[in-house]
Amino acid sequence: MSKMNSRRLSWLKKRVRTKHSLGTFGKYPRLVVFKSNKHIYGQLIDDIGCKTLLSASTMDKGFNKKTDTKTKQSEEIGNVLGEKIKKTKIKKIVFDRNGYRFHGRVKAIVESIRDKGIEI
Repeated sequence: MSKMNSRRLSWLKKRVRTKHSLGTFGKYPRLVVFKSNKHIYGQLIDDIGCKTLLSASTMDKGFNKKTDTKTKQSEEIGNVLGEKIKKTKIKKIVFDRNGYRFHGRVKAIVESIRDKGIEI
């Protein structure tokens, strides 16, 4: 097995572990973050209905890509998600970090959503 395949496999295992450790499966909507080298995506998922309630990413048409860093872009995505969550009148969500460390871009999204008054 190559080095890349073992890294991918360990990331997938970590991803499943974090999803199961949330503990409130289906009780609250789940905010899932995915990041690539260029972009970051956030989705609010209802696990009972198996639906995506809302989403935001740096790939959206109305997003301003001229910000300095990817962390600043993540903060803006968090602000967009926070506003959308407020409009749907959801007070509490569960955060699924999707196997990533709570650091950098992932942390920037969560902090900007918390600043909007959403309980995580």
